[in-house]
Amino acid sequence: MDQTQGIPVQIHLETFVTQEGETEQNIFDEPGTVVQLGDALYIRYQETNDETGESMPVTLKIKSSDDVSLSRGSSEGDTQLKLHFVNERRIVTRYRTPYGIIPVETATPRIDMQLRDNPLGGEVYIEYQLFANNDLVGNYRLRLIFNA
Repeated sequence: MDQTQGIPVQIHLETFVTQEGETEQNIFDEPGTVVQLGDALYIRYQETNDETGESMPVTLKIKSSDDVSLSRGSSEGDTQLKLHFVNERRIVTRYRTPYGIIPVETATPRIDMQLRDNPLGGEVYIEYQLFANNDLVGNYRLRLIFNA
């Protein structure tokens, strides 16, 4: 199957955000595409806010079983969040807002991944902590399942 042209997939995403002792869960079911470019797998979709109806482009780039990047927003928009997850490492990245760029840092204690070719699909699970100015913003869990 030629994955360089983009294979349509169905995305199921669950996020859990724990901040100040409160946990919030979000679930998204969206159509998306998977593209293989070089040694990286790109999972792309539009995340739709049920309350506002606005959508935000999201790209998950899988370089290896313990190296994943997440981008929310477009390079042309006011806001773009880029996060980089490497198993058992802390990585500084950035969050572009209308008010300027804020450096943020991810600490990733766990990445689990299962990918398959036929039929195309898989699951990516990431646990991470987000820091801004060396202060813990929150604890996060992300579970993305995709199937062609």
